[in-house]
Parts: sequence; structure tokens; C-alpha cells
Amino acid sequence: MFDLFQKKRGNLKDDSLSGLTVSLALVPEAIAFSFIAGVDPLVGLWAAVFMGFITSAFGGRPGMISGATGAIAVVAGKAFEFGQDQGGLGTQYLFAAIMVAGVIQILFGLCKLGRFIRLVPHPVMIGFVNGLAIVIGLGQLGFFKKITGTDESGAKVMEWIAGNEMSTMLGLVLLTMAIIHFFPKLSKAVPSTLIAIVVVGFISLALPDSRTIADILSENTGSGKLSGAFPVPSWPSDVDFAAHWQFILKIGFTIAMVGIIESLMTLQLIDELTETRGKGNRECLAQGAANFLSGLFGGMGGCAMIGQSLINIKSGGRGRTSGIVAAASLAVFILFAGAIIVQIPIAALVGVMFMVVIGTFEWSTFKTFGRVPFSEIVVILAVTLVTVIMHDLALAVFVGVLLSTLRFAWESSRHVHVSVVKDTPEERIYALDGLLYFGSVREFSDRFQAKSDVKNIVLDLAHARVCDLSALEAINALGERYRKAGKNLRLRHISPDCRHMLERAGSLIKIDILPDDPDYTVTRLRADAEKEKTNENKVNS
Repeated sequence: MFDLFQKKRGNLKDDSLSGLTVSLALVPEAIAFSFIAGVDPLVGLWAAVFMGFITSAFGGRPGMISGATGAIAVVAGKAFEFGQDQGGLGTQYLFAAIMVAGVIQILFGLCKLGRFIRLVPHPVMIGFVNGLAIVIGLGQLGFFKKITGTDESGAKVMEWIAGNEMSTMLGLVLLTMAIIHFFPKLSKAVPSTLIAIVVVGFISLALPDSRTIADILSENTGSGKLSGAFPVPSWPSDVDFAAHWQFILKIGFTIAMVGIIESLMTLQLIDELTETRGKGNRECLAQGAANFLSGLFGGMGGCAMIGQSLINIKSGGRGRTSGIVAAASLAVFILFAGAIIVQIPIAALVGVMFMVVIGTFEWSTFKTFGRVPFSEIVVILAVTLVTVIMHDLALAVFVGVLLSTLRFAWESSRHVHVSVVKDTPEERIYALDGLLYFGSVREFSDRFQAKSDVKNIVLDLAHARVCDLSALEAINALGERYRKAGKNLRLRHISPDCRHMLERAGSLIKIDILPDDPDYTVTRLRADAEKEKTNENKVNS
């Protein structure tokens, strides 16, 4: 629908301007996620600074932006609540969990487990992207509401804005989106997103009903100001690790896994958009170091942010400079320019995120209906729905991978073929074709009738692959059935990996292999097949 992302090379100017644009978009997101976790906005903002700077400088994906995210905020909020019950030590326990998560992510990267994200099927990726686009879009609707008071339980009451406020908000949002879309047709010297924020920001000064970041802060904290000194490192010494290590480890592991999955999925998405390839293991190491230092310096931790990363890519940011400038600019805003930043209209940032939604959603999904297997559509829809309903990207990816695995197992189990290639009164040779594994062993076993078979049976595995212990056990059980019937079952054309599995199994598998079984190679296999076919033709003639 909109050609928002193009392949291009970055340069210092593009990276710097793009980084400045991203820094402006980081402010409301970090503040909003801080409220989700129940902590002061500065905790989320400094997390964005540390996460963004370290991962941009040392991570495995130049151009990808990291910071405080909603998924991490939800989990980290549990650590904060637990800490509050331990004598008001909410932030101490939150920082401890974030630091533990960082250590786990570093170990994940050292063990080179980042490559496993490459195993995520394409339908899962489509569902993930679509679900995330919807979540980002729905998340912006909260800015069309304002806090009007509290109920009897003390919970904040949110109501939709109306009248001139709503009209102003909608008008500025549409104006922002129009500038982002049409300005590149006039000039590409400056990112259209940055131009949109600046133009709409100046226009909003003349509109008394325009809501700004200051209004959001005032509604949630009672103060519309944003400022703070640079944090100093502080070890969470008040945390009782001996008594609560299980809870901290559990929360830390959850944060680590959610962060890794989100970051590596974002990395893979940006790889596709830029037609380049990032380094997953290096990103895990950088994410871990960033989370550890974030917790040490009083940040709530985080991971890669798809929305801000796409803003960066669209604005021309391709190198590490873009993320470094974004983090450094955000730090400058907090320290020296808070009074200016809080005057940015929320409508401008909402318009930017709506354009990100349009560019993120995989619109070609609608073309796949009726053109790809229905099971693939089910996976896409399942991942999308789990992402939207549960707001848990890690769970959505897990569900998608599980469904794809089950679908593959089901389809593969139906493609195991057993045929008779030689049949005499004394010997019968069966040829197995397909993958023999836990999903297909039942289909394989049902093809043999030991009692009614001939004396000597040969199972030819030239065109089959024995994949796992279930397959070995199925062959072993088949051999036992033939032995009980007073008959012999032998194997031939054993592949090297299958032979290695049989040797390791030792006495657990009691199957005879033909003593003259040839080496299993493609050339030899083809030669044997042609020779056997020639002999059959001679016999038939």
C-alpha cells in the first residue's frame, strides 16, 4: 500500500537525522511503558538510553533500535510488585531481575543459541509481524483517552477525549501521516518523519486543545516536567537473594527469553527489509550487557523495539551511528531539554506510529487465502491472534512454531511408502521411501504382516532416512515380530548416520545388516538402482 521501506546505504547525515527522529519517538513509549511497570518515567527513559546506546554500538544488527518495551514492562512489573510487598523495595527487585536477565542473555549468546531463530517458519513470521502491527496500532488508542479521576478502589478512570480535543487530535494525526507520505516526493534530504514532528509541533502551539507529552505526564504523575541527573551505578544490596533467588531467577529468565525472541525476530525482519544479514549471537551478547548495565544504573531494561526500528529504517538509518545518536539525544533531552521535549504534541507521535503500522503489516497476507495450504493460514491467524489477545510475542512465536511442527509431522507421516522390489518364495525385499521418525512409525509398522510373510525379509533403506530413536525402536520392534514368527529381517543400504545410530544403540537394537551392504553414497546408490532395474528387465524379458 505504502512504499515505506527501501533498500539504501546509510551515511553519517542520514544516520544522525534518523537517530534524532527516533529519539523523539522514544520519549512517549518509554514513559508509557514505565507506567505499565509501575515505576517512575525516568526509569524507562534511562533504560532506553542504555539499551539503545550499547546495542547500537556493539550489537549484531546496525540500524536496529532497542529500549524499554511493553512486553518487558509487563514481566518487570511483577518483580516490582513483589518487591513492594517486601518492604517497599520494588525498584530494587526489578533491577535485580533485569541484571539476572542480562547474565542469562549473555550466556545464551556465548552458547551461540541465537541461530535457532532462523528455524522460525515463514508463516510464523507473517503472523508475528501482522499481530505486532495491530498491537502497535491499538496501543496508540490510549493516547485518545485521558485520566479523569479514580474509582472507589483507587484505580484510574480513563475516558475518551471529545469535542475540540478529539477534532484537533485527529486533524494533527492525519496531517502528520500526510507529511510523512508526501514529503519524500519533494525532498529526501531530511527524514519526512522528523519534518512531520517539527511542523506539527509548531502548528500545535497555536491550538489550545492540542495534547502534549506534558499533559500525559501531568495526568499520571501530577507533574508535567521531565528532568533528571545522570544515574550512578547502584547494586541492589537490599534484595534478599538467599530467600527469593527462585523468584528472581524465574522472572529474570522470562525477561531474558522474551527479550531474545523479540530482538531476534526484529533482527530477522530488518534483515528482510534491508536485504542484509545481522548476527544473532552478537545481538544476544549486546542485549545481555545492556540489560545488566541498565539494571545497575537504575533502568527497567528492555529489548529491540520494532516500531522505532522501522522508523529508523524508513528515515534512512542503516549504520550504528543512528542508534547511538538516538540514545545520546535522548540522554541530552532528559538532562537539558526536558522542558522542550514535553511540548511535543502526542498527535505527531501517534501519526508516526500509525504510519509504522501501515508499513509493518504484511498486506500480501490477504492474497495467500486460497493459494497456500489451509494449515499455513491457520498458523498465520493463530500467531496473529495470540499476539493481539495475549500481548505476549514470545508466547505467540512459541505457539506458531509448535503448530508448524505439528503440521510438518502430520504431513510427513503420510509420505512414508513401502513397496516390494523383489518377491520370491524364499525372499522378499521391501523398499522404504520417506522419513522414518516418531510421526511416521505407526504408518510404517502397519505395512508389514510377519505371520503371512516369507522366510527371509530384507528392508532396503536406500531411499529412506532414519531420523530418531522412535524410528530405531520401530525397526527393532519389527525385527522382534519377525523373530517370534520364525523369520529373518535384515537391513541393507544403511546410510552412515543411521549406521552410527545403530552402533551407538548397541545391544538395544537387535537387527541384522547384510554382511555385503555397500557404502551408502549417492553415486553408488544410483549405480545400484540402475543395475537392479537392468536385472529386472532381463528377468521380465
